[in-house]
Amino acid sequence: MHRHEEGFELDSDLSRLDLDLVERWLAVESYWAFGRPRAQIERSLANSTVYGLYNDLGFQVGLFRVVTDRATFAWLCDVFIAHDYRGRGLAQWALAQIREDLYELGVYRIILVTQDAHGVYAKAGFTPLTEPEKMMILTTPRIRPPA
Repeated sequence: MHRHEEGFELDSDLSRLDLDLVERWLAVESYWAFGRPRAQIERSLANSTVYGLYNDLGFQVGLFRVVTDRATFAWLCDVFIAHDYRGRGLAQWALAQIREDLYELGVYRIILVTQDAHGVYAKAGFTPLTEPEKMMILTTPRIRPPA
């Protein structure tokens, strides 16, 4: 667990997550996971390293999901900060803590995809791909698995 000087906590303990809140953030408020079924959200959380960001009263105010082999590579996704907590530098602080956790594991490549938060991630050290022609993607039909 990481503690912020203003009393915030960044914790990877899945049992602390407010699943109803996470479902609302992802399936209702986000553009990238809009409509994602709760069962799929829960499965994605269970099979990832997930950080919750909590205020000084213990209420969840953010989410960061990391898909990783815990050796060389990580994909940062499902990043969400509650509207009332945006613009306070909390994402920058949390991203720095997560980056250090991953570096300690030996992870040397962290990727992400964003539609509208390039500035946020640039402040955290992310850069555009220098050789995007080397990257490829396989997109399968978005068939929702049974719940």
